Formats: sequence, structure tokens, C-alpha cells
Amino acid sequence: MNDFKIIFAGPVGSGKTTAVVTLSDEAPVCTNQSASDMTQAKKSKTTVALDYGTMTLDGQEKIHLYGTPGQERFDFMWEVLTTNGLGLILLLDNTRKNPMQDMSFFINSFKDYIDKTAIAIGITQTDIMPLASTEKYYEKLKELDVQGAIFEVDARNFNDMSYLVQALLFTIDPGLECHA
Repeated sequence: MNDFKIIFAGPVGSGKTTAVVTLSDEAPVCTNQSASDMTQAKKSKTTVALDYGTMTLDGQEKIHLYGTPGQERFDFMWEVLTTNGLGLILLLDNTRKNPMQDMSFFINSFKDYIDKTAIAIGITQTDIMPLASTEKYYEKLKELDVQGAIFEVDARNFNDMSYLVQALLFTIDPGLECHA
């Protein structure tokens, strides 16, 4: 049995904790605490260290799911969590003021990691603010000199999140057969 590690990153409220909870085969570990800064305007609790869960693929490969804190003041955890990781799933909240700026910030923050691994991007909250076009996100990705898949997702939906994980895995190994 093989074990793999995937990292979920993105701004506060983009769905990282929800994605880990949605995908995890077991009760996940979440380090949510009461928000004490501008995060309070978005939500009452926020991840301060990590979220952790696991999922098992049909081939019995175990995927360890790590959600990073979205606040920049906890960025020291980003390097800790990405060590020996397989790839990054970046979740972007489409309702935020400038999701393209968020995309640039997180891709630049994780650039060394992405260059060594792979990335898949999920755009969340499109049920609240419809996605104008994935083309704009792809243009920004190209501008940042990064290749990866981009999907409109609901972090609460297992199928959406499973497809995003599969897209990341297929980016790493196009011949891979997996059924999450």
C-alpha cells in the first residue's frame, strides 16, 4: 500500500477545511479556533495550524489530506505541511474582492513547491457569485507560468472534490488509474 500527501491551500473561507472533511474516510482533525482579526467578518472560526484527513483510493493507496491555514500570519505552517507532499490543490473563493490577486499570491507563495510537484485549482462559492469564465483563471495561470487544471467546485460535494484530487493525480501521472 502506498501513502501520498496532498496539500489544500487558499484564502480564508475558500473551503479548505470543508474539502478535507468532505473527502476524509475518517473523522478529520481540525485546528479551528475563534477568529480574532478581520477573518471575523467572513467566519467565526478559522484554521490556525492544519486540517488533516485521509482517503483511500480503490487500489488501496492512502492519501493524506492536509489543509493549510489561509491567513498569511500562519504561513510558517505552509512549508512544514508541504514537505514530502505530492501536490497542491488551491481553492479560490469566487466571492472575494479579487480572486485573481488571491490566485497570484498563493501561487507565488507556493511556487517552489508547485514547480517540484503539481497543482489543481478549484473555484468555490460560484453558487453565490457565478463564475464569469474559467478562461480568466487560465489566463492568469499562464501569466504566472504555471500549468494545472481549473474546475468550478463545491467543497461540500464529494464528487467535485474527488474529481479535483483525481485531476491533480492525473497531472502528476497521466497513465494513472484511480477511482476516488
